[in-house]
Amino acid sequence: MLTGTVLRARSGFYTVSTDQGLYECQLRGRLKRERARAELVVVGDIVTFEPIADGVGVIESISARHSRFSRRQPGPRGSWREDLMIANLDQVLAVFACADPPPNPRLIDRFLVVAENNEIAAVLVANKIDLDNTTGARAIFEPYSAIGYRVIYTSARTGEGLEEVRAVLAGRISAISGPSGVGKSTLLNSLDPSLAIATAEVSEALHKGRHTTTAAELHPLHGPMGGHVADTPGIRELALWDIPPADLAWCFPEFRPFLDSCRFADCRHLAEPGCGLVAAAERGAFGADRFDSYRRMEAST
Repeated sequence: MLTGTVLRARSGFYTVSTDQGLYECQLRGRLKRERARAELVVVGDIVTFEPIADGVGVIESISARHSRFSRRQPGPRGSWREDLMIANLDQVLAVFACADPPPNPRLIDRFLVVAENNEIAAVLVANKIDLDNTTGARAIFEPYSAIGYRVIYTSARTGEGLEEVRAVLAGRISAISGPSGVGKSTLLNSLDPSLAIATAEVSEALHKGRHTTTAAELHPLHGPMGGHVADTPGIRELALWDIPPADLAWCFPEFRPFLDSCRFADCRHLAEPGCGLVAAAERGAFGADRFDSYRRMEAST
């Protein structure tokens, strides 16, 4: 038996990296039956497999995951299931463009909530800073710095911020995620040209990105510090998965000092009397936009 990390997962075939090299593996029959009920193996999983030929193996078991990054699959209520994008990551870098396409604060908030719920470190990357000719984009991202999130301003064209991103990725397993067209793949190619990830231009008519990454893939980073990074498909919506309403407010770090001051233990922080969070919002203790994001997410759970 050998143990390795899943780098790619496509159509029932899994590329597994081991100390002995790469293996193309499939699931043992009993695991295939379990896979019909869930995404049993995803990028980042640690698997044990039996080699059956040169570079070929059969997966026997999957180790328990210590972290995950997932969303609720799009679809009508009643058909919802988890869309698990990557397992066993150390951090997520949520990439948004400063322009073309413009940043969406509601989607930024959802990325951060998913990271907080899974207790994964989150870094915001404000890409294409060379296209921001005003202070508009920085005004969107700076409040997140005030909360305590690390924000890195980058440009693949000018090289700004690339060394800072490279230092953040070094020695860690990271997911690069965000909407289509924000330059995730271009950014990764600038950090490590050997990756040669396919890229595409943003639609001039719609100012929306075109999907070039169709499935998550974990890439080893070359260089003295190493590390792995997963380039994930572009995301236009990020529905929350398996976050109990009672835990949602905790996923906003700036809300936490006020969560024990509500009159009722099961307060939803909407219109209940004696809500400490509502009182703090009225005092301006945190941004009104973030509180509005919370209320929108709470209504959708």
